[in-house]
Amino acid sequence: MQSDSFLYKFYYQRWKNIDKPIFFLITFLFIIGLFFSLVSTSLIASDKLDTNSYSFFFKHLIYICIGIFIILIFSSINTDQLFKYSIILFFISLISLFLVPIIGIEVKGSKRWIDLFFLPRFQPIEVLKPFLIVMLATILCNNKISNLYLKYLLSIILISIISLLLIKQPDIGQTLLVIFSWAVLIFTSGINIFFLLGFSLFVIVFITYLVIFVPRFDYIYDRIFSFFNRDTGTHNFQSDKAMESIISGGFFGKGIGEGTLKNRVPEAHTDYIISVISEEFGVVAIILILLLFLILIYMVFKKINYEKNEKIKLILIGCVSLILMQATIHIGVNIRLLPTTGMTLPFLSYGGSSIVSISILSGIILNLTKRKINQKT
Repeated sequence: MQSDSFLYKFYYQRWKNIDKPIFFLITFLFIIGLFFSLVSTSLIASDKLDTNSYSFFFKHLIYICIGIFIILIFSSINTDQLFKYSIILFFISLISLFLVPIIGIEVKGSKRWIDLFFLPRFQPIEVLKPFLIVMLATILCNNKISNLYLKYLLSIILISIISLLLIKQPDIGQTLLVIFSWAVLIFTSGINIFFLLGFSLFVIVFITYLVIFVPRFDYIYDRIFSFFNRDTGTHNFQSDKAMESIISGGFFGKGIGEGTLKNRVPEAHTDYIISVISEEFGVVAIILILLLFLILIYMVFKKINYEKNEKIKLILIGCVSLILMQATIHIGVNIRLLPTTGMTLPFLSYGGSSIVSISILSGIILNLTKRKINQKT
């Protein structure tokens, strides 16, 4: 009886109020990602790793199950609890980011991961990003701080610390992504446009200096130089093969399992998943995926239009902007509009950290877009 009462209370107070179209669209995107994980990794597992041909698929399935559980937890708790726990988890994630240079795992010259027993090659920045959005919105909407420029200063200090930690790894792609997220929130909050442009100029000059004059970032200089001068660059192989795959796939693709990119390019199932999909299923499939992303963003912005709480507005704008920007960077790299960054595609790319990150973002979005009935926000 108590169990029935608990389930009844959970349904009517939590699940019933969740925006079902957004939830099912998010679930559908995960299912699409699971399917493409199956068709893009089975040959890699069997031929190159000499293991069960479905090992990547089963790992991806486990990650998605964990992700759905995370979504249900974050979407069902009280909004005040969401803010409280998000700030606590932000500082925990920030501490783990500080630990990366000390106990992190170095892969191909970059130290971005921590090896956890339940999640190998865990990337702290992926978990930090959703909570960073909540933290920045909390600072900008803090009524206890009356000076607006003090709020901006605190947000700049926070984003600078995170950016410096990412630059040290080095991970310029994620650095630009978190700075972009900060800029969107600052701009939305009503900052003086000249202040924002001045700070943006400083960031561009600073990163340009690092890339050109600091030896540690020579690989970034090489990638950018290769991007603009394909004849002399050494970093064009992956992006060239990805572009060739998109072209060879045409409008309707070669057919399931007929693609070759997944066997020619390392990490194709993460950094180049769009090219893998396009080669086997055609540009039409990519257009449909982009349409799903646009529908998701439209549905969230439609909710924002009716929201009166400024903090919730900022968080929702930050979340969808983060998803949109990351997807844009991923697709831009695949079609050679941008230099190689190693950015995953939200919902679809293989990888535990990436799935956990987008699940937290999705849970926050579902929590803040659900109907509020007698709930203090």
